[in-house]
Amino acid sequence: MTTVYFPGFRLGKVLATSFTGTLSERYGETLERIPVPSRLADWLAVNGLAVDSCTQSQLDRARELRESIHTAATAVANQDPLPSSAVQVINDCSTQGLASAILTSEGGRKWRLSSPSVEDALSVIAADAIGLLAGEQEGKISLCASPTCRAAFLDTSRGGTRKWCDMNTCGNREKKARFLATKRNSSSLAG
Repeated sequence: MTTVYFPGFRLGKVLATSFTGTLSERYGETLERIPVPSRLADWLAVNGLAVDSCTQSQLDRARELRESIHTAATAVANQDPLPSSAVQVINDCSTQGLASAILTSEGGRKWRLSSPSVEDALSVIAADAIGLLAGEQEGKISLCASPTCRAAFLDTSRGGTRKWCDMNTCGNREKKARFLATKRNSSSLAG
C-alpha cells in the first residue's frame, strides 16, 4: 500500500490569509497544500468549517477564491486599486453560501454553516476576506519580505513593521541565510 504525503497546513489567526497560505512559495518552488479535494475538506475542518465532501470543481472554485483574495490583498498592501475580477470572485463566493455568525459562551465568534457544503464554507472565507480588505480588522495588510514567498498577512505589530508572514518559516530561513553569508564573508577575509 502506498502512503501519500501531503504537506502540513500553515495556520494563522486570520482565516482569509491562512487560506491564501494553502499555496506557499508563490515565487519560488511552489508548494500546493490542498492538491486534492479531500485536503480542502481537511483544511476546512481544521478551521471549524467541516464539510461532508468536496469535488474537484469545488476545489477549483476554492483555489479561484484563494487566488482572488491573494491578488486583492497584494493590491491593498501595495496601495493599488482592487482588481475588479478578484472583487467579483470574492463577492460571488460570499453571497453563494448560507452561514451564520454564532457567539460562543467564551465571547468569541464561530461560524455555523447552514449545510456542510463547500459553498457555505467558502462564503465564510470570502466574508472574512471582505472584512480584512475593507480594513475592519486592527492592523494593516502586508506582504512577506521573503522574495520567494510574498504571502499576504495582517501585521498587528506595535509599529506595523513586521517583515515575515511567519517567523518560524520565512523569518528563520532569511536570518539563517544572512548568518551563513556573513560567516562566508568572514572566512574569506580571514583566509
